[in-house]
Amino acid sequence: MFRNQYDTDVTTWSPAGRLFQVEYAMEAVKQGSVAIGLRSKTHIVLACVNKANSELSSHQRKIFKVDDHIGVAIAGLTADGRVLSRYMRSECINYGYTYESPLPVGRLVVQLADKAQVCTQRSWKRPYGVGLLVAGLDESGAHLYYNCPSGNYFEYQAFAIGSRSQAAKTYLERKFEKFTESSRDDLVKDALFAIRETLQGEKLTSHVCTVAVVGVGEAFNILDQETVQTLINEFEISGEEAPINESNVEQSGGDGDGAAPDQRGAAAEEGAAPMDI
Repeated sequence: MFRNQYDTDVTTWSPAGRLFQVEYAMEAVKQGSVAIGLRSKTHIVLACVNKANSELSSHQRKIFKVDDHIGVAIAGLTADGRVLSRYMRSECINYGYTYESPLPVGRLVVQLADKAQVCTQRSWKRPYGVGLLVAGLDESGAHLYYNCPSGNYFEYQAFAIGSRSQAAKTYLERKFEKFTESSRDDLVKDALFAIRETLQGEKLTSHVCTVAVVGVGEAFNILDQETVQTLINEFEISGEEAPINESNVEQSGGDGDGAAPDQRGAAAEEGAAPMDI
């Protein structure tokens, strides 16, 4: 993307019907570290890659608890994600105080989308530079939503956002049909496999990923590093390989299609602005 006369503020339309400032915000999401979500009938799993700006610093949190039945994973500008997660937490508290019941996930997602949409039509504001995967459980079942900086929102069975997310999407697209009937442990396993696909040969350990779970009879919680490492070791000891690799062996043309998006994601990450995304 290049600067032009139609991207000076968010309220200026280009002749082609585009809002460039909104597109730039969506590009910031693509440059953030990858975040993944999967859901079954009873559980939702969120996972993300931990990236630090340097070897001397710690990584920023990418998964936040909103309520006992809702959590979010973010990709993009961490500061914006932190502010939005605080807003969601306040909405859940206010709803619970007023109605003495948990806030429905769909209603919270619509409120969040409306808040993001306002920033696309005010010249003194800028769009939020963060994408959110909202995982929640309510009376209607398990839900996984993606909230976009444009104010749009979508419900998914499984989804991935951020840099190098295409490799994870490819894995999820080949496996998503079984997710509905998957158990909690199977969802966590698939989430770890999807995360591994985005690492481009880097060894998967509990230090480079975070996993969170919410489901029936289980409040939203972030798994500790020891638990995640135990699961990783268990899968490696059993000799399991990610099914995407097996499929790539069967379909010789698959490697070429997945390489270009990964390279673009890596290039975008290297050229990212000096802020934590």
